Amino acid sequence: MSAGKRGSPEKTKPSIFWFLAAIAFPLSWPIMRWEIKGTLPERGAFIVAPNHTSEVDPLIMGMAVWKLGRAPRFMAADRLFRVKGLGWILRKSGQIPVSRDARGANQAAIASAQQLARLGQGVIIYPEGTLTREPNLWPMRGKNGAARVALSADIPVYPTAIWGAQNILPRYSKKPTLGWRTKITVHVGEPVSLTEFTGRMHSASAMKGATELVMHDVTRLLEGIRGEEAPAELYDPAKHGQSEHGKFPQDRGGSSREAGGA
Repeated sequence: MSAGKRGSPEKTKPSIFWFLAAIAFPLSWPIMRWEIKGTLPERGAFIVAPNHTSEVDPLIMGMAVWKLGRAPRFMAADRLFRVKGLGWILRKSGQIPVSRDARGANQAAIASAQQLARLGQGVIIYPEGTLTREPNLWPMRGKNGAARVALSADIPVYPTAIWGAQNILPRYSKKPTLGWRTKITVHVGEPVSLTEFTGRMHSASAMKGATELVMHDVTRLLEGIRGEEAPAELYDPAKHGQSEHGKFPQDRGGSSREAGGA
């Protein structure tokens, strides 16, 4: 598939995304070159579930989804929608507010799924919830957000692997490494089959199982890009005495390039 040749009405109809794309792609041309595999549906709701290795991932994934013919949307913390200027952009571009507290997050997932299904829109959800803690940048255990949204309204989940972003901005680093046309590989897989969990979105074991299926497919796609075999078990920060947020010692100084940079 040649990225950019397909297009849905939400891409061909004038919108704020045209303006954002007109800025992002020319500026990024000297910095990155693309290799995109896979497809997204031209119409209808969908979820893109990628791995997460760099703070620049959202920008790159948004651009990749646009190249694949759809408008990129994310679930963003509701507090960001109250920031003057930024909130306007988020609302105009159809980004989806979510609450940080557990009850609010669950309610938001259901409401978001209904909105996506009704409007036939897509959303990018990072199933890990944050940057991976895995020392060599393999995916770690996932959270159930993507599975919960998918099962709330029977929305297909497209597992996605991205590799190369960590060479532009290493994990937890504030200093970009701007080389000439760094290769960015994005591979979108076939939708994950979650039919065995239909009607069980309130079951913790079902959500865990559905999330594990998503993470399994994401990991297999990343293995294909890297040409390496991932650890047999998904990394669990808790088992290593780590929180899932903030820095930890081995990340300071930006060690991502040593950890298998493309």
